[in-house]
Amino acid sequence: MAHFDTSGLQPAADRLAEQGIDVLRLGYADIIGTDRGRDVLVNRMARTVSSGVAFCRSVYGTTPRGGVVDIEGGLSAGLPDILAFPDVDTLLPIPWEPGVAHCIADLYNPDGTPSAESPRAVLKNVVAQFAELDMLPMVGPELEFYILEENKKSPSGWVRYGEGTGNVYVSGLKGDPENVLLSSLRQLGDYGIEVVAANHEFSSGQFEINLWHGEALDAADRAHRFKAAIKELARANGHLATFMPKPFNDEGGSGFHLHFSMWDPAAETPLFDDPDGPDGLSKVARHAVAGILAHAPALAAVSNPTINSYKRFGPDTLAPWLIDWGMDNRSAMVRIPPERGSASRLELRLGDASANPYLAIAGMLGAALLGVRHELEPPEPLVGYGYDPEKADALPTSLPAALEALEADRELVEVIGEPFVNLFLAYKRDEIERFDSWITDWEFHEYTYHL
Repeated sequence: MAHFDTSGLQPAADRLAEQGIDVLRLGYADIIGTDRGRDVLVNRMARTVSSGVAFCRSVYGTTPRGGVVDIEGGLSAGLPDILAFPDVDTLLPIPWEPGVAHCIADLYNPDGTPSAESPRAVLKNVVAQFAELDMLPMVGPELEFYILEENKKSPSGWVRYGEGTGNVYVSGLKGDPENVLLSSLRQLGDYGIEVVAANHEFSSGQFEINLWHGEALDAADRAHRFKAAIKELARANGHLATFMPKPFNDEGGSGFHLHFSMWDPAAETPLFDDPDGPDGLSKVARHAVAGILAHAPALAAVSNPTINSYKRFGPDTLAPWLIDWGMDNRSAMVRIPPERGSASRLELRLGDASANPYLAIAGMLGAALLGVRHELEPPEPLVGYGYDPEKADALPTSLPAALEALEADRELVEVIGEPFVNLFLAYKRDEIERFDSWITDWEFHEYTYHL
């Protein structure tokens, strides 16, 4: 049985009851970032969750289409349990669901050990390795997404909401005729996840809402909740929100950019800033950049984790497909924004919106950690517009290639955890196998008439 400090449960339940909240939604991220969980009555909360809330371990192997991958310790082991324990420090009332509060859970094995395959546990482990170096990683997530509306004439049943060209960075009804974005921004502002601003993105029906930076685990918690909330708010209005990397052939994809800095927790000083260093960057910053570049092929597997992810890449897409870095250069994979001092940071532009926030952040931090440990130095930064394959190596061009790179990168596997990597590889290779045997619409339209 897992060992869990139960002393905070009844006080937390009392606080919720005083706020008129009668349901606790205990949730956690699965491998693909879906929020799995259970609703618990607050007046039974302390006794219900004190010994952990049991879930079948094969939730880790559940696919988007309802299949179950036979992961290690799953089907073949008789479908045993894992136990979810609430992190009561993450309790937040849900503004659009009166009487309900959400709480993030940590997952444990029945013997009391943390579940090494849990995405949140993976990130916690990487952050702990930074703590051994007296470094505190800070992260600011930026996520893009599409809003779709129902249309019976569309083959998929959905079309882009607020269709209109050239609406990047517009505000108001022009690009958001039903004020979907504005309404979401206000409700998320009341949720306590530190959203700060919103805008229409480059493509029709595509939007971005920015989250304030924070300690890495907190940033991942908030990004996870943000993705789940956006989908819930869309459903409440009869829309569909999707973080699919590239849902349309005729429009661009959705990215997941991560702003990353490191601090000295004791002195509360930024570690990436050095006025006397090249470009105002410290040695630590350069090492971190170099580590991310060195491990970029493997990093792609967790930052771009779907088959569809690799259809977002290519020249002139504003999605990086080369392993490079540059000063305030949005055509590079790693961009160094112009601010220095306490705002010194790098922006990793590799990821797409389908990435699990815990895993995307853990992968980036793990690669940076290796750069710092080995004092790696980056190549010369990109100057001018990128996308020239003669100037830098290319990222993997498919999910199978990215998985092979991850499996082969033993250093990164050790940092983020081999049990998780083994699960991730099995899960994603099942996805590839299912896709390879599926007849697509493209094949039908390409071949049926002439062949």
